[in-house]
Amino acid sequence: MEEIERGDKGRVTVYSIQGCPHCLQAKATLAGLGLPLCDVDVGKHPELRAKVKELTGRSTVPQIFFNNVHVGGNSELQNLAPEELQKLVTMVKEEPLPADAPPLPEKNQSENAAWDSDHAAELSLLLRDLILKLFSDHLSADGKSVDYKGMSASPAFERYCELAIQLQRVELLSLSREEKLAFFINVYNALVIHGYLRLGAPTNMWQRYRFFNYVSYLIGGEVFTLQDIENGVLRGNRKGVAQLRRPFSKTDPRLQVALPDAEPLIHFALNCGAKGCPPIKTYTPQDIDSELRTAAEAFLENDDACMVDSGKKEVHLSQIFKWYKADFGGTDEKLLKWVLAHMSDSPKKTSLQGVISAGKTKVSFLPYDWSSNSSH
Repeated sequence: MEEIERGDKGRVTVYSIQGCPHCLQAKATLAGLGLPLCDVDVGKHPELRAKVKELTGRSTVPQIFFNNVHVGGNSELQNLAPEELQKLVTMVKEEPLPADAPPLPEKNQSENAAWDSDHAAELSLLLRDLILKLFSDHLSADGKSVDYKGMSASPAFERYCELAIQLQRVELLSLSREEKLAFFINVYNALVIHGYLRLGAPTNMWQRYRFFNYVSYLIGGEVFTLQDIENGVLRGNRKGVAQLRRPFSKTDPRLQVALPDAEPLIHFALNCGAKGCPPIKTYTPQDIDSELRTAAEAFLENDDACMVDSGKKEVHLSQIFKWYKADFGGTDEKLLKWVLAHMSDSPKKTSLQGVISAGKTKVSFLPYDWSSNSSH
């Protein structure tokens, strides 16, 4: 069990299983109380299930004990009256653990050891579900505008903030490429919204620069700003727009988390809170590549992302392609080939094919709409 040097005498015991959203929410709430917390996974220690049922009369999880006092499950914990909760906290801090405290596994698992990659995926999905709930209540049908005011007053946002604190315990090094992509795209889009709710939308170039270099989460023990997530992790540690150097130096521990190469499709999934950005969606590790491909096709279908003028042999593209040209091949010719290969079959694709075949295509970039995607 994690040592907490505050002279606490008792402990809180939670019987849980992996993949259980109620368990994770209960643990997030309990972690905020700053008490020694012992998390017992009854999936890994089935021998304790019968004992827990005998003590509680229930076979559901989580089951929560303050010393030897059984509180119940997550809903009972969340509905405890503040004075009742305070009494329990004081008891754990001041009274020694009684002899009839609920049992632990033979080998005491540390609280942190339990936060492996399964928990990262589980937490990412739980955050994703909460974001989906927030979006379904406060996002326009096309995913392009957000009611930030309504969102900040929502109980789901409060729960989201509690859970975001748990990101610091995620073990990032054990995530696969697909898990990393889904995890960091979802976290990036959520962090932008979190930053907007806390600080307001940036309104000029300097504020935007500060916003993306300042708004951050503590993930797996390291600080990641929006800039770090986009350019450090998802673009394989490449320089971002107006950056003089790569986000992570050779000795930076975060470099181990960076994907080996830039992933150009992320540019159609990251939403920086401006109207010119792709719409907000959430992503899953299982289907990440096809989900990103679909996002790119949908983005290129829009005239504010790609316009073809066959008469003038001109192609007008979103500024995203100019800023990150290196990710799409580095030259106009390679960029056009990339765009063509990632468009869905449509009249626009046929026109682009014609213009490219005719040769000497002129590429220009459309103005970017930086106005906030707030619906108010």
